[in-house]
Amino acid sequence: MAMRTNRADGMNRLAVCGTLAAAIAVGTSAVCGALEIDPAAVRGQLVMPVEPAGAVTPTAARERLAQEPRPVVIAGRIGARGGMEPFLENKASFVLVEIPADDHAKKPGHDNDNCPFCKKRQANSPMTAVQFVGADGKVLPIDARKLFGLQKGSEVVVRGLGVFDPKLAIPVIQLTADGIFVRPPAR
Repeated sequence: MAMRTNRADGMNRLAVCGTLAAAIAVGTSAVCGALEIDPAAVRGQLVMPVEPAGAVTPTAARERLAQEPRPVVIAGRIGARGGMEPFLENKASFVLVEIPADDHAKKPGHDNDNCPFCKKRQANSPMTAVQFVGADGKVLPIDARKLFGLQKGSEVVVRGLGVFDPKLAIPVIQLTADGIFVRPPAR
């Protein structure tokens, strides 16, 4: 007995195959209509084994970027201003701030958030909103802390496409990242 299919059935099969192909490309699997992320596979695709050359500060990146996406490599410290949480719950996203350039900030127990010198410097530098997206263009639904082993204060180097709109009230670089290097903690 021959099975007849109509055009809509064929299109649905193509859509499912396309979803599966996209899921495999970003380390996810389709299960019961929902996508599950394989953190190890995604981590393997995004974590860079060595720090990329040419990383700039958020302040230097702001000068190079425009409203059209441009390739950029930014080094920063995970944090935010004004008591904001730098991570989005269950999203591969976080906020970077400038890494203090002088030695006083490297002292054990130094708190950038409460240091008047660091606060003044941070007030003039942009924050960088970093996000890692899947093939569908949406932020990966896994917490960056879990995915990359990050915490507030971690220093990272991220690579991707950045934009900066000087008309925004708060200076923020928006970076869609395709790679991350986590610097080892200072001793």
